[in-house]
Amino acid sequence: MAQILLQTVWLIPCYPLIGGVLSMLWFPAVTRRTGPRPSGYLNAIFTFLAFVHGVIALTAIWNQPAQQQFIPWLNVAGLDLTIPVEISSVTVGATVLVTGLNLLAQIYAFGYMEMDWGWARFFSLMGLFEAGMCGLVLCNSLFFSYMILEVLTLGTYLLVGLWFNQSLVVTGARDAFLTKRVGDLFLLMGVVSILPLAGTWNFDELAVWAQTAKVDPTVATLLALALIAGPMGKCAQFPLHLWLDEAMEGPLPATILRNTVVVETGAWILIKLQPVIALSPIGLETTIIVGAATAVGASLIAIAQIDIKRTLSYIVSSYMGLVFIAVGTGQAETALTLIFAYSLAMGLLVMSIGSVVWNSITQDVRSLGGLWGKRPVSAISFIVGSAGLVGLPPFGCFWALEEFTSGLSETHPFLLGIVLFVNGVTAFGLVRVFGLVFGGKPKQMTERSPEVHWPFILPMMILMGFTLHVPHFLAAWQLLPVASLNYTVTGLVVLSSAIGIGAGAFVYLNEKWEKPVRIGSQALQDFFAYDFYTAKLYRVTVIFAVGLVAQIVSWVDRNIVDGFVNLIGLATVFGGQSLKYNVNGQTQFYALTILFGVGILGLIVSWPLLARLSLIVGG
Repeated sequence: MAQILLQTVWLIPCYPLIGGVLSMLWFPAVTRRTGPRPSGYLNAIFTFLAFVHGVIALTAIWNQPAQQQFIPWLNVAGLDLTIPVEISSVTVGATVLVTGLNLLAQIYAFGYMEMDWGWARFFSLMGLFEAGMCGLVLCNSLFFSYMILEVLTLGTYLLVGLWFNQSLVVTGARDAFLTKRVGDLFLLMGVVSILPLAGTWNFDELAVWAQTAKVDPTVATLLALALIAGPMGKCAQFPLHLWLDEAMEGPLPATILRNTVVVETGAWILIKLQPVIALSPIGLETTIIVGAATAVGASLIAIAQIDIKRTLSYIVSSYMGLVFIAVGTGQAETALTLIFAYSLAMGLLVMSIGSVVWNSITQDVRSLGGLWGKRPVSAISFIVGSAGLVGLPPFGCFWALEEFTSGLSETHPFLLGIVLFVNGVTAFGLVRVFGLVFGGKPKQMTERSPEVHWPFILPMMILMGFTLHVPHFLAAWQLLPVASLNYTVTGLVVLSSAIGIGAGAFVYLNEKWEKPVRIGSQALQDFFAYDFYTAKLYRVTVIFAVGLVAQIVSWVDRNIVDGFVNLIGLATVFGGQSLKYNVNGQTQFYALTILFGVGILGLIVSWPLLARLSLIVGG
């Protein structure tokens, strides 16, 4: 049975896709009779089937060599578009992670969207996301991976814009789509350019080719930069990071997926393409610079936000920046470990704050507080998620960060300092959110804020258990660096976490410290709160340039192109008005006019020949 499911692992993306298509059958006419809930339950059943299929297949492929399957699609004019499927413990395990998180997010949505009538659209799009991500991790082709990423970009636009009657939702969906398209455009250039160089789009074959490839340095640099641009947009890296913040306007259950595994699709492609990017030293340096700038900048921006969801969105960008640094320094396996530990902890954090937003109405942390005694499950979930996200032993991300920093200590000590700084600031920011939301005394918005009902609690409890057991998973996979611990670096990681937690607790769990807290000048706070004024910078640069070009093109179109067309039209009208006076009804006059026109045309056509004959006769 397990072997059969292993050989048919390509069916895993089909389950949620079928569930999504069936959910779309709940048109308004059907919903009025049955209510919207059956569409969500149906989709969750298919997600559960995909999860079970993946778990059983994972047991069969565990400790076994990777397998390849090929699904023929199109072979024409020398272009072979066969779909390669990679079956390994990593890819099948990734499908289990995606389907498991999506199943928990769907159960969470049963409670979060209980009064919403848009279940059919919401759950069908969740199924589309799940199918796309499962297909992405199984697909071993850059070309088809790009196609799947485009589908996910469209899905982001539709899912963020689910509540399309709100202006901020429409703006967020539009900006998320357009920002991702910028990176996708450059990625498409890289996808098209790499085929003539390597002769393949297969990731394994590209890695083999890159080991012995002799490519012009300029070409290698341009190729690497194009391939990096796509993951930059997907992972919300500077300067393509604003979309993730605006995407928070969509339904929060979708945020569980988006903040965990959707942003990781770009990181997955980046890891797959690391051997190709390594052909260019400039490409690797760019990856490190982008990751370091985003990790530091986003972590600082996060601690200046008053919107609880925005705080988490910038932490997401920050941790994806750490993944970029890991890939740029050649630690691809460490990047995968960090992604796994991060996704579970971040999913738990989003669920925790989502339950607060759901019945407290507000997302402003200044209006919250005193929820520790009223919302114990949500508070404990936030604590566990925070512990699993920072370098706090023995939780999951501690081991990933320990291995990461150990590798950096010998080759890139400056980057080691950046990772420690980001870890400490993130710990400070999470304690800040906890203190403002769960600490202190109840306020007007939290006087009546009871614990939420079971659709919220059940997925939180399950994900809490998995987050706590991440070290056990890493030990079973032989990924715990216990035997090779660098105690100096380990101590620095723990120290950075302790400083961040201690400083956060001293400031935000101390009732004697005046709230709201002011650290530094107001100008400095505004600088971080408004995202380094990136939006304004866009308006005075990119948006201004595009608007200026659009105005110039509009003027040329209106005055030159349209003017020329109008001139032709006026000439035609004038000619027609003039010719009508030559109409006398005599056939011989019409024939003479036609013959005269034919003669003129023949003279024009024959003019080069006549000119040559005149030269011959003259000579």
